[in-house]
Amino acid sequence: MFNINTSKEPTSSSETSEKKIMSDLDLDKIGFYFIGTQQRFRENIIIPRTAGPIKLKTNEEKLIESIMESCTFKSIASGVIGYGLGAAIGLFTSSVNPNVASVEKQQSVREVFKEMKTTTLGYAKNFAIIGCTFSAIECAVESYRGKSDWKNSAYAGGLTGGIIGLRAGVKAGLIGAAGFAAFSTAMDYYMHIS
Repeated sequence: MFNINTSKEPTSSSETSEKKIMSDLDLDKIGFYFIGTQQRFRENIIIPRTAGPIKLKTNEEKLIESIMESCTFKSIASGVIGYGLGAAIGLFTSSVNPNVASVEKQQSVREVFKEMKTTTLGYAKNFAIIGCTFSAIECAVESYRGKSDWKNSAYAGGLTGGIIGLRAGVKAGLIGAAGFAAFSTAMDYYMHIS
């Protein structure tokens, strides 16, 4: 298509103008245009999708996303949410089933509130520990395996139940591991089905 004369034989100027359509500088510009520059403009890139173009994430959005997907953040968030859920359940449990120590003596309001505080904080602490431990182990297992499937929750449930159950002994640890693994697998199955 393009005629570039690479021979060293002298040619007349009329013959050169007829054979040579573009100069070397123009060819360099075309090659540079097709190969591209070293700068890429992110706003001009469109990735086709059925529902429309995708807006590419900025570096700040990628940073926040990487922080929120880290195992540390997930564990802390699970601990905080578990603490709140445990406090709500503990408050409900202490109000429904008050601990009446003695029948002869009437409890004062201060004693009832103190008992409610103790029960609420106990439940909150236990739920926070369970949530944080389960989330940390599940994230670590998922990172190690490189897969996101039902086995991650089963392994995490088994380890979490075993760790928590070991406080009461080896037998309780084994029963806790089996029970927590079965429960977390069933919950994972239910969440993925619905």
